[in-house]
Amino acid sequence: MLFLKTLATSLLALSSFASAASFSNPLKQKDGSDPHIAWSGGYYYLMTTTWSNLQITRAKTLEGLKTGEKKTVWTDTNAARCCNVWAPELHYLDGSWYIYYTAGTSANLDGQRPHVLKGGATPWDSFSYLSTLTTTWGIDGTILRFSSWGNYFVWSCFSGSLQSLCIAPLTSPGKIGATKVLSTPTASWETVGNPVMEGPAALYHGGKTFLAYSASFCWTTSYSLGLLTWNGSGDPTLSASWKKSGPLLTSANGNYGPGHNGFFQSPDGSQTWNVYHATSNSNGACDGNRYTMAQIVNWKSDGSPDFGTPGKLGTTLTGPSGE
Repeated sequence: MLFLKTLATSLLALSSFASAASFSNPLKQKDGSDPHIAWSGGYYYLMTTTWSNLQITRAKTLEGLKTGEKKTVWTDTNAARCCNVWAPELHYLDGSWYIYYTAGTSANLDGQRPHVLKGGATPWDSFSYLSTLTTTWGIDGTILRFSSWGNYFVWSCFSGSLQSLCIAPLTSPGKIGATKVLSTPTASWETVGNPVMEGPAALYHGGKTFLAYSASFCWTTSYSLGLLTWNGSGDPTLSASWKKSGPLLTSANGNYGPGHNGFFQSPDGSQTWNVYHATSNSNGACDGNRYTMAQIVNWKSDGSPDFGTPGKLGTTLTGPSGE
């Protein structure tokens, strides 16, 4: 009897291994910039920069996103926010899904502002325009959550001549409080081409709170991920409450300028995954030829994330746990 039980267990494990989901990068070849993935209700929902509108692709596996169901959820005719539509992110707040994104005018990039759409109970529901979050230049907005401090909006702003990170309390899904400069690009790896901090993305693990971001000018191969680590007790709006480290994800294996990332959970909640863009242009690029990649986040002994190295395109990888 013990032998039969052992054999059955072994066969079940083998069967599970054989049927494990797999995928290969890139998940999206064209217009794969500034990717963001949310997992909800049995689907991955992928958004990227498509420049002229907001689109969502959904599928039940990462590999399925390559041919997944697509939906245009927003196109705007307001001249102040019609164009240069960037960096959409899906966030669930107060029982509804919201899309935080950047848009401005068709003439130039001077009018770029962070905007918000309000949706319904699932990311596949309809969205309506809610608000503009700032009256000054800003891009790449995201949500940062604390159990004791509440929710914050973090985005890329200018502090003097430096493209920096700003933070403000999110007093409601469509409104923010007083703005503070959270961090400025002063390290050598943040100033290649131009001093830049953009594309913030919150990460939580083991009771720790992190804020990843992209550093240096995207038209260089030095565009890469940096990390701010919260000290666990200080006011999150103060620079002194965070420790900076980097670069932590850099060009490799024919993938240049990896950055502007987001984090998502595996279907069973046991893993954290990183989705980001890169380009095959050996000079770096900020255009629609950037593609979307995903890989698991591993964890070091001190509890900090290990983002690994961008792998060679086309390599077969094991997908997120629970697919």
